[in-house]
Amino acid sequence: MQTLSRAVLLLAVLPLIAPADDTIRPPFPQVLYGAAYYHEYMPYERLEKDVALMKEAGISVVRMGESTWSLWEPEDGHFEYQWMDRVVDAMGKAGIKVIMGTPTYSIPTWMYHSHPEILARPLGGAPTFYGMRQNMDTDNPTFRFYAQRIIRKLVEHYRDNPAVIGWQVDNETGSYGASNPDVFAGFVNHLREKFGTPQALNKAWLLNYWGEDVNKWEDLPTRDSATSTAYKLEWSRWQQIRVTDYLSWQAALVREYRRPDQFVTHDFSDGKHRDVNEWRVARTLDVVAINPYHGTQDQMDGEEQAAMGDFYRSLKHDNYLVTETNAQSTDWTSAWQFPPYDGQLRLDVYTHLSSGANMVEYWHWHSIHAGQETYWKGVLSHDLEPNRAYAEVSKVAHELLKFGPRLANLKVKNDVAILYSVDSANAIDFMPFTHAAGGKWSFPPPIANYNTLVEQFHRILYMANAGCDYVFPEDPDFSRYKVLIVPALYIAEDALLEKIAAYVKGGGHVVMTFKSGFANENSMVRFVRQPGPLRAAAGFSYQEFSNLETPLALKGDPFHVGSDNKVEYWAEFLMPEHAQTLATYDHPFFGRWPAITRNQFGSGTLTYEGTMVSDAIQRTLLLEVLQKAGLTGADQQLPATVRVKHGVGNSGRRIHYYLNYSSVSQTFSYSYGAGTELTGGHPVQPSARLTVGAWDVAIVEEDKPL
Repeated sequence: MQTLSRAVLLLAVLPLIAPADDTIRPPFPQVLYGAAYYHEYMPYERLEKDVALMKEAGISVVRMGESTWSLWEPEDGHFEYQWMDRVVDAMGKAGIKVIMGTPTYSIPTWMYHSHPEILARPLGGAPTFYGMRQNMDTDNPTFRFYAQRIIRKLVEHYRDNPAVIGWQVDNETGSYGASNPDVFAGFVNHLREKFGTPQALNKAWLLNYWGEDVNKWEDLPTRDSATSTAYKLEWSRWQQIRVTDYLSWQAALVREYRRPDQFVTHDFSDGKHRDVNEWRVARTLDVVAINPYHGTQDQMDGEEQAAMGDFYRSLKHDNYLVTETNAQSTDWTSAWQFPPYDGQLRLDVYTHLSSGANMVEYWHWHSIHAGQETYWKGVLSHDLEPNRAYAEVSKVAHELLKFGPRLANLKVKNDVAILYSVDSANAIDFMPFTHAAGGKWSFPPPIANYNTLVEQFHRILYMANAGCDYVFPEDPDFSRYKVLIVPALYIAEDALLEKIAAYVKGGGHVVMTFKSGFANENSMVRFVRQPGPLRAAAGFSYQEFSNLETPLALKGDPFHVGSDNKVEYWAEFLMPEHAQTLATYDHPFFGRWPAITRNQFGSGTLTYEGTMVSDAIQRTLLLEVLQKAGLTGADQQLPATVRVKHGVGNSGRRIHYYLNYSSVSQTFSYSYGAGTELTGGHPVQPSARLTVGAWDVAIVEEDKPL
């Protein structure tokens, strides 16, 4: 083991902040299409055969290197490159581009044995063990020393290789639940910088409740058994800060050594993360990448892909990369083996491109023959021979060689946005508004939460062919959108609520749900009548609320949804001051209060749902608001299984994707400007009848540029 001096370790963890003008925009003259490739996992030597199969199929990019630190550095300070050099060189000779990953998400065994303190300590201090990836404390100075060394070595080694076009820093990074002593010490320093004095912390967090005042910073208890909701919220923010700092540190290291035209990305795992502030991480990247996995066969409707595409495109309001997605079947067991129907692999690619993706890569090229992901199958099955998936991949690749340049860099402009607040998601988890069956003090897990609301809104918009973005509390203003959807904004500074009110006053239309504006940035309930700074814009106030033991109907079925005329879980006792009542509860007690209101405020409106409404009610409400904002038309008249997405392509012409998520052909009227259907090469006139086959797509590029 090498001796590591304290000075060297401190140097290793100093932040390396790249200047703002060092960020480049990746040049994507073509859509990139490929797979992660791990020749090191192959049961026998077959590099030449794999490259030939890729070239024949039309694969244009591979991602490599991120998963085996143990091969790059088989022992402390001994580095090996030849095993990867031959792969990179073979790809380069075949004209296949390479994205190289920093191999820091899975530490080698020698590092664990020498430095077991690197492993992440979970809350409560349970024993730690080696064997799972992403099990380290990424703040640990020893880990940072080794991580910096391997990153620097790899980027120096491959910076001048023309095949390497970009760098992926780490892999699906999270906080890993680390609560090690250094993590806690960093948290205390964070509080010291944020609040200044323990007395200010006590006041902001109401720590004299149960006598938990902190009189000296040294007195602060650990997070392990904290009951303060403010403590829990700030700890969740600290985890997010740690992830942002770690990835920005890696990105800055790569930028220090990379070739100027090599981009820096990070691949976020599927979903939205409670311990990651994706918006802040995106500020450190040249381009965002995601790993969206989704249902197949009869479960594939494109919504999961669109939800991820819309969210991650919105982080920079720019194109993104798909670094992993389904090739065949997935899962860590053999209990979720649903290979895609014919056409679904191809449809999936265009699903991603229609949301603004500039690259689609599968995880992975070949299926693994042992280990946890044995059944997470690649393009090639375990026999490593061309198959049905390979044939479909080849078809897509050759289509993209023909018209991919026209699809690259699609600019998507939407008029609807969902405000996403990770603080609200976490704080509602600490104080959920639902629970599964159980006793009064049993604290069973919630059956609906913040994400339930977010996903309901997105899915309804998606199924209604109403494109949407996401916005974030950090965004300076929301004025580019005509409709803003605000799910349960439980945590918010006054300034954010005032920004929403100003948006409405200026002509925007807001749809907002219960629990919005309830608590401030420290999870302290506002000590004014709810909804606090939103009161004038909302046109009501309230003092009481109740859980709903069973679902309730709305009086008179005001939205004409029949058996779906129901609300559940929560009811705020809204007292209208200026707002119009849209619906009331059909109940002898709750019926005195509105369930849903709408208020005209300035030039805009704020529609408020004081309860959780059914999908059918939500759909009716949203479509009504979209119509009021002038956002409905022919797209809402398409067949039920057809989704349409719009954007402007490389040529400056509008592109319309019509995607059919069903086993039955669909025919409908095309309602945009004269153009060419790219997959078939035939002209399309306005009002022409357009037929899209089962699990197929039609892509129309208009003839006239904007």
